Amino acid sequence: MSGHWTTQPYKFERLDADKAILLIVDHQLGLLQLVKDYTTAEFRNNILAHAELGKLFNLPVVMTTSAETGPNGPLPKEITEMYPDAPFIKRNGEVNAWDNPDFRAAVEATGRRQIILGGIVTEVCTMFLALSLREAGYSVWANTEASGTATPKLAEDANRRMEGAGVHLTGLFGVSMFLMKDWRNTPGTEEVLPFLDKYFPAYGIVARAHGSAKQSGDIVPGELPLLG
Repeated sequence: MSGHWTTQPYKFERLDADKAILLIVDHQLGLLQLVKDYTTAEFRNNILAHAELGKLFNLPVVMTTSAETGPNGPLPKEITEMYPDAPFIKRNGEVNAWDNPDFRAAVEATGRRQIILGGIVTEVCTMFLALSLREAGYSVWANTEASGTATPKLAEDANRRMEGAGVHLTGLFGVSMFLMKDWRNTPGTEEVLPFLDKYFPAYGIVARAHGSAKQSGDIVPGELPLLG
């Protein structure tokens, strides 16, 4: 037997808006208080951005909460008002959302096999569901910016375990670019730039600076050599 060994060639799986579903998992007001790996302002922005991906890219959305009448609390009204007609599964006991038959049925009813999810907390609500979805044969993209927990160490451990199970780890900008694919598409520049300006201000500033320069800018001395 030869001492040589081979590996399967890598296949790049692309996230596709026509094949994807967005899951909003336990982004509850009480649980938000557990998140310490992001500031409150950052994480609030992140979960609202995660939710709005569904509207921007016309994705099916399923929302779920865990024991929301207790300390975990409800979803922010900004999220529920985005999707008044979307399936909203209020779990009363199951820690892992996949263990709830109504939630599982809502996901399966979409007929889609690519899952985008974020949840609180990362090592429970996000990881348990992501691993269960992988076991069920789904492709999973965990939005790491829309998943939060008590410490960076807990997030690192959960992300490492998810990655080992084949979960794709990425953030808001990565998910957005996967779904858009080409700035000339629809949604494209016209729709995506305002979304990024709202939720990813660093890129919004890039667009604003370029627009301002084109609209009313002048080349100043010493600038021309920098432009090649």
